[in-house]
Amino acid sequence: MSPKNRILYAACLMLLFWSLYNGIISYTIPIMISGLGYSATLIGLIIASSNVFGAIYDFVLTKFIPNTSYRRLFLYVSILCLILPLVMWVSKTIPLLLISMAIWGLYGDLNDFAEFDFVSRRSSNQNHSQYFGILGIFQCIGSLLGPIVAGLVITERMTFMPFSLAYSFILMSIIFFIILIDVSPKKDAPDYDHHAKYTRFNFINEFKLLGKISKILLPVIIFQITIYVFDSVFWVIGPLYSQSFPNFKDFGGIFMSAYTFPTLIVNWYIKPLTVKFGKKRTAYFSFIAGCLLLLPLTFIDNPYLIILLVFLSSIVNSIAWPAIHGACADYISESPVYEKEIQSVNDFSVNIGYIIGPASAGILADIFGMKNVFLILSSFCILVVCYLLVITPKHINVVIHRD
Repeated sequence: MSPKNRILYAACLMLLFWSLYNGIISYTIPIMISGLGYSATLIGLIIASSNVFGAIYDFVLTKFIPNTSYRRLFLYVSILCLILPLVMWVSKTIPLLLISMAIWGLYGDLNDFAEFDFVSRRSSNQNHSQYFGILGIFQCIGSLLGPIVAGLVITERMTFMPFSLAYSFILMSIIFFIILIDVSPKKDAPDYDHHAKYTRFNFINEFKLLGKISKILLPVIIFQITIYVFDSVFWVIGPLYSQSFPNFKDFGGIFMSAYTFPTLIVNWYIKPLTVKFGKKRTAYFSFIAGCLLLLPLTFIDNPYLIILLVFLSSIVNSIAWPAIHGACADYISESPVYEKEIQSVNDFSVNIGYIIGPASAGILADIFGMKNVFLILSSFCILVVCYLLVITPKHINVVIHRD
């Protein structure tokens, strides 16, 4: 195996076990909070708070992290992942739950920063989508298996077992992180130039710069907010949806696996699609098609047919994730002086999506019922992306003159 492939697959295996850990945590949290007697609305608001913290971290991380090297950031992620289950286990009140959400939001932000930095440093521009696709496959395996494993060990009485399993996976992730550090060279990709990217600016100038970059990338930001609203609704409603089918063992775990599994199939074919149609248009049209397939879900009571529809929908809309991530990585490589700002704006849009999604999922579930949430969600996403098709320029260049 070539050195380049050793680096890539060390990162893939590290993220695989991290995703298994995070999949268990993500599936367990809404069930654990529900077991404390809170309503769907309050569950959604508590989970959304993790990304309120994340949105705050976006600007703080951009300003105060002196080096965005993925080596250091993945280390921080590992440490926080070791802390979170212990804090979650003792969280019985809202203040303690909010502390848990703050930790969850921080390690999610740091992981996103680390992944973008890894792809930008280790691959050329034309391979960004392919790298995100490969990383996405391994992460999808974790997201696929995590809910199933968690669903099998979670009983009516919440125990520490899901967290024990999560610990075993994060320890494996740390082992592959050590391997990644060992095989990573100091030299970056040929078209990656990071000169002057760590120049410090004062608070006001940095805030203005983030505003200018946000304006340039506005269509991409809106799209990312939309797909993360979509994703977060699934991760809140999915584990709770199992309550609708008490005779179907681990319906919630299988439901979430049907949602995550298609990435294993689709991500291998991302590069030809993005080369032919462009990264943004590929992302837009695939996501619209996936939402259209999800519209009938509200009118179906058969759990097997529901899982099939979710699976078919996810096959199509899972194309959107690595495609739009590849576009963002292009902007970083083309304008490396703004790497931290582009990463921050990108991650801020993720956090906004994960604030709106869980909060709206809980409120809509209490008002309209869980099944109707999917009809409302899909219709909203289709309208937003159709609008973006009209306003998005064919080429986006991040060129800014500092004040």
